[in-house]
Amino acid sequence: MAIQWFPGHMTSARKKAEETMEFTDIVIEVLDARIPEASHNPMIEDLRLFRQRPSLKILNKADLADPAATQDWLNHFNRQEGIKAVALSCKKPGDANKIPGLCRALTPHRGTHLKPLRMLIMGIPNVGKSTLMNALLNRRIAKVGDEPAVTKSQQRFELSPQLSITDTPGLMWPKIKYESDGYMLAASHAIGRNAVIDEEVAEFLAAILLERYPALLNARYKTDVSNMDAVDLLEAVAKRRGYLLKGGEFDMEKTAMAFLVDYRSGTLGRISLETPASRADMIERIAIAMAEPVTNDNENPEQAVK
Repeated sequence: MAIQWFPGHMTSARKKAEETMEFTDIVIEVLDARIPEASHNPMIEDLRLFRQRPSLKILNKADLADPAATQDWLNHFNRQEGIKAVALSCKKPGDANKIPGLCRALTPHRGTHLKPLRMLIMGIPNVGKSTLMNALLNRRIAKVGDEPAVTKSQQRFELSPQLSITDTPGLMWPKIKYESDGYMLAASHAIGRNAVIDEEVAEFLAAILLERYPALLNARYKTDVSNMDAVDLLEAVAKRRGYLLKGGEFDMEKTAMAFLVDYRSGTLGRISLETPASRADMIERIAIAMAEPVTNDNENPEQAVK
């Protein structure tokens, strides 16, 4: 199932961001540290490159991500021209306070009374932009919620006479190129539940965790997962927690939601769903599959290489 989610207000939000970019000195792009590339909106890159603006990439929720994978992503991004990447948790005020200094380093010609530094925060829904704004301003000015697309309009604030910052609504792009990106975004709660089927997202997540983090699953669910597939794991969770329907069948909807919450909250442990290497491998496999004849015209190239 291809996951797409593009609420109506995002069209106007993109247009407004394009207009604001002209009067911006640096783009602060907030990413989810567990899925840094999947949570990167290519439209943001297009807008900033058109205006030739540098980018501070914040790998937020780093406290939930696998530290080794996060370091690989930092190395990957920091090799790119005009980009500085840092990993932090916007819930920690000390982390947020580092951001103005990092922006000044990327824009040494700005940040004076005559030329104030104008920062623009961008990112997809539910990656922590509003939490970051509240931490930077040391007061609650941005609404924070567990559902994506809470912020609906731009807000501009003065941090000092030399610094201003503009917050923007979470911005998705109209068509997600890779199916796995859609599932990773849904698993990490960047896509509204009305666009996904929780059981399918949970199965996708379970398959990744069985491959990469079996020890965390063993510890959390107190069961040997070594010979399980995704469905087996979810059924084991349902059985252990007593998630049953009338007649004794497993309540897979409730199980899927509980499993996703365990991942999203960090209860399972520090997890990353992609690394630079795994992403490069995924893209290569899809390219090979698309170059080969496909027997079923309706088959998704990405499904064919899983």
